[in-house]
Amino acid sequence: MPPHDDLRTIDGDVYVSPRYLAGTTAIGDPALAPLLDLGWELEHDDLGNAFVHAPDRKVRLGYLPEGEDDGLWRINAYKDPFGPPTWGACFNDSCPTEFVRAFTTALAEAYEHGPGAYLAAPDPGSADRDPFNAIAPLINRGWQIDHPRWGVFAVQSPDGLAGLEFTTGRLDPETELTTRDARWQMWAGTSIDRPAWYATASTGTPVALLKAVTECVSDPTPLPRWQEETYSYVQGLARLTPVIPPRPPAATPLDVQRAAARRPAALTTSSVPRWSTTSRPALPGPRR
Repeated sequence: MPPHDDLRTIDGDVYVSPRYLAGTTAIGDPALAPLLDLGWELEHDDLGNAFVHAPDRKVRLGYLPEGEDDGLWRINAYKDPFGPPTWGACFNDSCPTEFVRAFTTALAEAYEHGPGAYLAAPDPGSADRDPFNAIAPLINRGWQIDHPRWGVFAVQSPDGLAGLEFTTGRLDPETELTTRDARWQMWAGTSIDRPAWYATASTGTPVALLKAVTECVSDPTPLPRWQEETYSYVQGLARLTPVIPPRPPAATPLDVQRAAARRPAALTTSSVPRWSTTSRPALPGPRR
């Protein structure tokens, strides 16, 4: 059970485990919040898509429920606001919203540190920017190294139902931003070709942002979801545990004494007025 959940506000009636088999919450607000809290500008188009811009216009996020493909979340960063993206990330419309929020939270923190952080390209020669730092959380939690094909380094979850791929060699920058053929790809489901969800990131994406996602994806804590929303988990593979509200604590002897003290005094025959021959007659009631 998530350690900080308030069972009065949990948005769901089951916990889904492992969490990478949970789907989207279909609510974008939690992932937008870290950027909006910094004062980033929010705009909407006539279709219902939302766009968030950094004050310097060098980072942009699109939440695109009415987009041209299944790329629900697209985040790009620029050295020049009018030039091509320096890096781009995409989360599809089935990706758990918590993973997107992990990315935007790390992005908000990096933005506060300036371009040297949110435009910091991976660098194997740097301890802080080594691409392996993004993979380490998965390996530390039991994910296994794999080499599915030439030029691809991968790690898979112990059950084989989630994975991360890192493609080596030169890649076309435009292709990275518009297709799944990117430097980084995460997925979950029974097949990478038809995943339950996927996320991609291009070559220049800062390692700190990627690490925030891999830490969140591999976290053993389950995610709350509504059981009747079958799209919210990989049916038949995820483990569902009911969200059980806590039982009220048993009353102590002191609680019993205090409750008794708060009760009104018991009514007795001496406290109840009796009618007698000297009682005043009842007043006549209204006419019917």
